[in-house]
Amino acid sequence: MSRAPDKAALIVPAYNERNRIEASLRAIADWRHHRPGGWDWDVLLVDDGSTDGTAAVAERVAGEAKLPLTLLRHERNLGKGAAIRTGVLATQADPILISDVDLSTPLSEWIRLAERLPTHPIAIGSRAIERDLVRRKQPFYRRLLGRGGNVLVQIFAVPGIRDTQCGFKLFRGDVARRLFRQARIDRFAYDMEILYLARREGIEIAEVPVLWFNSADSRVSLVRDSLVTLRDLLRIRWIHRKARTAG
Repeated sequence: MSRAPDKAALIVPAYNERNRIEASLRAIADWRHHRPGGWDWDVLLVDDGSTDGTAAVAERVAGEAKLPLTLLRHERNLGKGAAIRTGVLATQADPILISDVDLSTPLSEWIRLAERLPTHPIAIGSRAIERDLVRRKQPFYRRLLGRGGNVLVQIFAVPGIRDTQCGFKLFRGDVARRLFRQARIDRFAYDMEILYLARREGIEIAEVPVLWFNSADSRVSLVRDSLVTLRDLLRIRWIHRKARTAG
């Protein structure tokens, strides 16, 4: 009797993505068809309180593309970090790949991260190591803001990591579940928090250059979300200092 293939999981957060969810899910179905790494991939789409019918489109497309899809839903918008946390804690798969819904990093790049997983329980995509792999760049002002923000990230959370915010990350399953159970940040600073918690536990993190194409249809508000992210970055040490004291 042949052994059942190991389960891996792809987690994709989505908020009001009606206009691009179809193309994304069809690309995911094609990628999954080839069983990357020999794994049987579960695909979890976390609809973070969408109001535009994202879930209905996703269910239709998954059926048409013969994509086994687990659709998880928040009744209201909680934030990207909360959506990913819901997905991670809903699966027992190993490993766990996280990707943005726009597939700015092509799923084929997962192999770059998987190569590091035997020695590094966390492998994160990076746009900052080999800049020629960024084939479609963000506007200059967003790049400038990102670089300035990373200076603060290195001071307050994870020194030595040049790009915490690329949405393409691979975790060993048990490590992901342990870290996300501790997580408290619901919005875009979730990456910084997870990597901060990993560093605190002495978990090795590989920062890996990956292909990346900027999506012009970004859901990130330059001013509002940047201010919220900065606030949450400054809260990370305080939140987990209190948690450690209580424990």
